[in-house]
Amino acid sequence: MEDIDAFGSRRSTVYGSRGVVATSQPLAAEAGRDVLREGGNAFDAAVATAAALNVVEPTSTGLGGDVFALYRTADGDVGAMRACGGAPENATRERVREAVADGDTESAAAEMPDTGPHTVTVPGTARGWEATVDRLGRKSLDAVLQPAIDYALEGYPVSEVVSAQWQHAEDLFTDEHAREAWLFDGEAPTTGQTVRLPDLGRSLERIAEGGADALYEGEIGEAIAAEVQEKGGFLSTDDLAAFEVEWPDPVSTTYNGTEVFELPPNNQGLLALEALNIAAEVDAGVADYESAERVHRFAEAMKLAFVDGHRYVTDPSYEQVPDLAAKEYARERAEAIGEQAIEDPDVGVPNAGDAEDADTVLLCVADEAGNVVSYINSRFAGFGSGLVAEGTGIALQNRGSSFSLDDDHPNRLEPGKRPFHTLVPAVTRLGEDDWAAFGVMGGYMQPQGHVQVLSNIVDYDMPLQAALDAPRWRYREDGTLAVEERIHDGVATDLVRRGHDVRIGVPLRFGGAQIVRNDGGTLSSATEPRKDGHVASY
Repeated sequence: MEDIDAFGSRRSTVYGSRGVVATSQPLAAEAGRDVLREGGNAFDAAVATAAALNVVEPTSTGLGGDVFALYRTADGDVGAMRACGGAPENATRERVREAVADGDTESAAAEMPDTGPHTVTVPGTARGWEATVDRLGRKSLDAVLQPAIDYALEGYPVSEVVSAQWQHAEDLFTDEHAREAWLFDGEAPTTGQTVRLPDLGRSLERIAEGGADALYEGEIGEAIAAEVQEKGGFLSTDDLAAFEVEWPDPVSTTYNGTEVFELPPNNQGLLALEALNIAAEVDAGVADYESAERVHRFAEAMKLAFVDGHRYVTDPSYEQVPDLAAKEYARERAEAIGEQAIEDPDVGVPNAGDAEDADTVLLCVADEAGNVVSYINSRFAGFGSGLVAEGTGIALQNRGSSFSLDDDHPNRLEPGKRPFHTLVPAVTRLGEDDWAAFGVMGGYMQPQGHVQVLSNIVDYDMPLQAALDAPRWRYREDGTLAVEERIHDGVATDLVRRGHDVRIGVPLRFGGAQIVRNDGGTLSSATEPRKDGHVASY
């Protein structure tokens, strides 16, 4: 098997005059660029790219998951889109406890599983795509879905990182129809193997022809509900039909002369903003870039943000979430940071789940009109719950595993409630007429990646691609501080002296970043070197 942890190829920031598309799989980036060439804008290209990723990087996204956006329009509006489903209306804590308790566990002590029918929440993707092109795009839904349909029905060669990630499907999928949809003679595809996904292609065709209603109020939705109920879950066709897309106001802060916009709860955007505010209070971005002092200050700021975010962030319709992005609050929290690492902070997690290293796709698009968009799709952990709706090729997400069955937990399961969500697209105003859309995927790496990439650009004046290439660190829920092996000489040792429990992590655990920028009409972009990343421009 190839060494997917090794990358040594040189990349430069990519420039374009008409449009740029950055994402983690080359064929998907090309699909978005083609839509721009055919008269679409950045939002049309975003949906085309996202749909293509469902096919060419299905290990991290799918119609059975959710989608979010942060954007700045050519008219100057900064906005957000959230297409995130909640728990089924019949999924009470009592019912789920009883259903998941095994013979050795009292139902009162039962915990949410990582996979299975009770982790399936209402998928938001199809309605999110449709809402994006209807409200912000120029083209029709069927036009932007066509590249994905072609890849699914005509086939494509699987790329290197995607092939490696596909391996987990061999153990996850146990039903024959799931294995038929996603395995080939019982095995995951190898690098370069041409695969076709006819069930998924036909589902995309139905949505192209009938709109998102084909999933939420048609035969596809019936198949999804039947799959979950046959396995003992509670998702119904009524849950699907009731789903609506939201357009929340972004949350924001300022950092070193920039303004940063993130998604509000139930997403973890507040964590990134709080960490940036605390980092500013302790002058983290002033320290020498190749020093342990820089990593220490930023990591401690992130640690405190995790303590707060994992305690408070949940669906605000069910629980009040404090203003963690307040500058005054950051000043109070910053007092805890000293020369040594904070010992044993109660970081906690929304629930055990798989959120720390969840799999996600991110794409970013900028066009000549002035639109920039960060667009994120995910099923949570790889192929999700392990359930595939028969005949549809749609693998269903396990986002519900982030719920708690503890009655006192802020992120406790309740009917209709949306779970704590890791996905956070971002937009930043870097100057008077200088806007960027970006993100860094990978569970709890996401807000940490936002902090590092933004700091690389605004504190250390790095070009876009260099900002993504630079070695990363990440604070992990077990209290360790992971760093990449290629971090600067002496930094890891110095961090140990400061009290950090330092571990070397593999590159794929440090996120999947993408970024696009429109600086006074000049478009530029960079892509993640730790994935099969690609920028398509023209």
